[in-house]
Amino acid sequence: MREIRESADGRSNEAPLGGAERRLFTSMASAQFRWLFVSNTIFFLAMGGQQVLRSWLVFDLTGSELALGLISAVVAVPMLVISPLGGAAADRFDRRALIAAGQAAVVLSEVAILVLLYTGALHFWHLLVLAGIMGSVFPFIMPARQAIVADVVGRRRLTNAMALNMAAVNTTRILGPAAAGFLIGAIGVGPSYGINAGLYLAALAALLVGVRSSRAAAQSTLGVWARVAEGFRYVVRERLVGLLLVFGLLPMFLVMPFQSLLVVFAEDIWEKGPQGLGILSAASGLGGVVGAIYVAWLGNSGGRLRTMLSSSVACGLLLFAFALSPSFLLAVPLVFAASVAVNVYSALNNTAIQVLIPDEVRGRVSSFLMMSFSLPLLGVLPISAVAESVGAPAAVAGASVLAALASVSFYASSPTLRSLDRQLERCAAAAEATPVAGVTAAPGPAPAAPEGRRGG
Repeated sequence: MREIRESADGRSNEAPLGGAERRLFTSMASAQFRWLFVSNTIFFLAMGGQQVLRSWLVFDLTGSELALGLISAVVAVPMLVISPLGGAAADRFDRRALIAAGQAAVVLSEVAILVLLYTGALHFWHLLVLAGIMGSVFPFIMPARQAIVADVVGRRRLTNAMALNMAAVNTTRILGPAAAGFLIGAIGVGPSYGINAGLYLAALAALLVGVRSSRAAAQSTLGVWARVAEGFRYVVRERLVGLLLVFGLLPMFLVMPFQSLLVVFAEDIWEKGPQGLGILSAASGLGGVVGAIYVAWLGNSGGRLRTMLSSSVACGLLLFAFALSPSFLLAVPLVFAASVAVNVYSALNNTAIQVLIPDEVRGRVSSFLMMSFSLPLLGVLPISAVAESVGAPAAVAGASVLAALASVSFYASSPTLRSLDRQLERCAAAAEATPVAGVTAAPGPAPAAPEGRRGG
């Protein structure tokens, strides 16, 4: 693999891509991206472990299922509400510094829990407050994390880089919780929490060592709220970007809550207990890895919208079959295949948005994408309420059908959405024609804008 040379300011100098270079790990040619990839992977591994460790502590302290729900809510609500501010910050300040500051706050939060745990002073309200703090910090970390990828690898390698990141995230969804559960049983919750806090610190160290400052602060006299408003106006004005955001978020709201109901299927429907839940969770996570790797392998291949639509519909149909499956053995490959499909759809949708948008609003638009993290947590409530009334199989089956119909309706009713492949081809051509003294010299506002304004 050819190494990407770096200019004096530390940014990658990319040579034009040929057909032979469009391969699975092409973005790994950038040394900075390799460090960023390591930092991201360790960070999300710690997040996966933290979910199990925090849930264990909450239930051990309270014995209450409601307390578990409250912990999820105090993380999800700030993520949803504060995201636009985090996006504005990612467009105003140095993105590496913003990520580092957020991760340092996470490390301090975890150390505080660790100290309280070892001194015997930990109470539920401590966990609630610190979870709320982390839910308020994540909206500043996540948009900057997404936006900095384009700074490091450029538009031409962006699809590959984001797909590899997604593959790593889905891998950590399997390994993080599994490792945390094993460590709790082997060495106890205190040492396990200490190891997890160390992972957060290692992620921060990898970022500081290997990734240079990504961009200078944007030259703008606008205040924070004015920049947030500017981001909303951009999404409304550029109809293609706005449609892709809705096209991506609505099915996630309807489909992804099924993961929270896997315990119901394992315990009540197929009576397989904790082992069955572990198998279903692992199959779902493995499917996510496979789907993201497939998108990385596709690279900038054409027909993106067709693949997005087919994978969205396939996910709905596969989850419908999973929900009504008469057999656990049949359900496992169905949930695996559904997870492959939803991750192909999500990765292609997210990278299409990142390719289309100009760098000046990348952080703010990335903050809207971050809703895909919080909406499934909020979507659990209505889907669970329906499941309480009519049963989990009917609730998941109904939501899956609605998600598939929503995707088809978007495609059928919007000429702007159907122009996606043409707009991406124009962006790719502009990227190829742009001199690349540094990858941050990306093409200006996406060429999707003129056509995007003409229709819905």
